[in-house]
Amino acid sequence: MPKITFLGAGSAVFARQLVTDILQVESLEEGTIALVDIDPVRLDLARQITEKLVERSGKHWSVQASTERREVLGGSDFLINTIEVAGLANVRHDFDIPMKYGINQCIGDTIGPGGIFKALRTGPAWLDILHDAEELCPAAWVLNYTNPMSILTFAALTGTKMRTVGLCHSVQGSSRQLADYLQVPYEELEWRCAGINHNAWFTVLRHNGEDMYPRLLERMKLPEVYERDPVRLEMARYFGAFVTESSGHFSEYVPYFRKRPELIERYARDGYLGGTGFYANNWPTWREKNDASIHEMLEGKKEIPFHRSHEYGSYIIEAIETHQPTVIYGNVRNTGLIDNLPDGCVEVACLVDRNGVQPTHFGPLPEQLAALNRSHMAVHTLMCEALLTHNKEAARYALLLDPLTAAVCSPAEISDLFDEMWEAEKDYLRPFEKA
Repeated sequence: MPKITFLGAGSAVFARQLVTDILQVESLEEGTIALVDIDPVRLDLARQITEKLVERSGKHWSVQASTERREVLGGSDFLINTIEVAGLANVRHDFDIPMKYGINQCIGDTIGPGGIFKALRTGPAWLDILHDAEELCPAAWVLNYTNPMSILTFAALTGTKMRTVGLCHSVQGSSRQLADYLQVPYEELEWRCAGINHNAWFTVLRHNGEDMYPRLLERMKLPEVYERDPVRLEMARYFGAFVTESSGHFSEYVPYFRKRPELIERYARDGYLGGTGFYANNWPTWREKNDASIHEMLEGKKEIPFHRSHEYGSYIIEAIETHQPTVIYGNVRNTGLIDNLPDGCVEVACLVDRNGVQPTHFGPLPEQLAALNRSHMAVHTLMCEALLTHNKEAARYALLLDPLTAAVCSPAEISDLFDEMWEAEKDYLRPFEKA
C-alpha cells in the first residue's frame, strides 16, 4: 500500500489530475494520499476534491492533509513536488523589470531573468523539503514537476541523497503534435529524443522506415501548419531537428527570435505561441479561475474529469509498485548518458520497473544541438552553485550567460537588471543573506 505525498497540493487543478491518474491504476486499490500546502484554504480545497475523487473511484485510499510537511513525510514512498514559492507576489517583477531592459519574455518561468529569479525563490525551500525527506523518508522516490525543472532537479541530485527525477509532458505532447503535423498515425511514428528539458530534440523521425523530416519541411510551407508552430518549425528547418517545447516558450531559450521588435512580430503569435508577457498577464487570473472551477466541481455544478492523462507520474508509480515495466522520458543526471553534454541534468528515455527509474544511454547529439544545450547547462551549473552555497554572484553570472538576455543587453545592463530584480524581490531571497 503506497503512500504518495503531494508537496504544493494547493495547486488544485494539477494535483487533481495527478490524483485522478493514480486512482486510474487498476491494480492499486488502496494506499494513502497525503497533501501538503502552506496555504490552509487551498489545501482544504485540494483535500475536498481528492476525497471526492477517491469516493468516485470506489477504491480504499485514505487522504491526509497538513500545512506541516514533517507531520506527513514519514513513511512516504513517493513525493510529488508541485510547489510554487512567492510566484503571485513576483510574477510582475519577473516580467516588467526585464522588459524595461528590452528583454521580451512570453513565459519567463524556466530560463531568462524570470526563470533565474524563480529558481532563487524556490530553490532554498525545495532543498529544505528534501533535507527533511532525507531524515523522514530517505527511500522515497521524488517526482519533481516544479520549474525551473533542470535547475531544481540538478540541485536535488547534487545537493541531497534523495532519488529524484524531473518530469514534464513536453516529449509526450510534442511527439503527438508531430504525428498530427505529418498526418501519420501516432502509433506508427518512430522517434528518438534527448537533450535537456524543453530543449530535447527529435533526432529520429520515421514512418514505415522513411525519414519524415523532408515531409515535415514540406508541410511547414502550408500556413495551416506553420502558424501552429512557427519557431519550432524554423528550428527544424535550420538546425535539423524538432524541439520539445512550444514555440512561444522555446523562443526564449535561444537568441534568435525575441531580440528585436520586428523579429517578435515575424515569429511570435498570441498566447502560448509567443505573446509578450503572456504568463505574467494571465497567471493570476488562471489561479482564480482554477480555484473557482474546483468549487463548481465540489458543488455539483461542473463535472469532475476522471480520465488518465499522459503525465508520467502515475506510470512511474504503477511500474514500481506493480512491477509492470514502462518507458518514460525523465530529467536525470548526465552520467555519460549523452556523450557530448557535460555533467548536469538531461532528459532521456528511462526504463521504470521494480528497481525504479533507470536512465538509458543515448549517445551523442548532433553537435549543433548539443551546443545549444550546453549554453543552458552552464547556466544550470551556476544556479546550482548559487542555491547550494547561497552565492548571489553565481546567479549574476548565470544571468550574464543566458542566451536571450545576452542577445539584448550588455554586461553592464545585465548586472544592473540583476540588481534591480534583487531589490524588488529581496523579501523572498532571505536565505542568501546568511551566506
